[in-house]
Amino acid sequence: MRRTKQRQKTDTLCHPSSVGVDKLARSLRIPRRQVEAQRWRLPDGTFFYHPRYRWCLLIKAVVEKFCPRFAPGGVLLYIGDTENKFVHLETAGLAALGVTLNSAAKITDVIVHDPKRNWLLLIEAVTSAGPVDGKRRKELKDLFAGCKAGLVFVTAFENRRTMQTFVSHIAWESEVWIAEDPDHMIHFNGERFLGRILM
Repeated sequence: MRRTKQRQKTDTLCHPSSVGVDKLARSLRIPRRQVEAQRWRLPDGTFFYHPRYRWCLLIKAVVEKFCPRFAPGGVLLYIGDTENKFVHLETAGLAALGVTLNSAAKITDVIVHDPKRNWLLLIEAVTSAGPVDGKRRKELKDLFAGCKAGLVFVTAFENRRTMQTFVSHIAWESEVWIAEDPDHMIHFNGERFLGRILM
């Protein structure tokens, strides 16, 4: 009986299509009311987003868990989505790096500039499709060909199980980060090693 009640509670927390979101939310210590409201903190304050739960929670993890560990002091320049291409956009910051984005381009989900190393982190948040594979890496290199910063290609997953689905497609010279193990990075070779920076 207890198990049935627990299952009912879990089902009310998440959208029917977002299996496992409650576990991810707990691992990130996100209160239930916060998941329901999609309230997460950007560098300039609190931001509310629509209820694509798994994707939104993973973006939250990238902003709040990944960036402080692997790009401390980094500048969040862009967050986008297929439904709302320019959710967060710092046009001036991108322009200073020689980057101009347009709505027709296939941009990554998150773009962060690491000013200390002058690296531009292009991050794909993957819950069901779209890791940085060889084809995607080439598309991004062409799209950001005029960038004055070195490019770092990152695929973010919510857990290892999701990563295992795509691991054979991950491009060499790219990085993989997993939200459930936020202190670690998987490095697929390449000239720019995106290791954790201890403050």
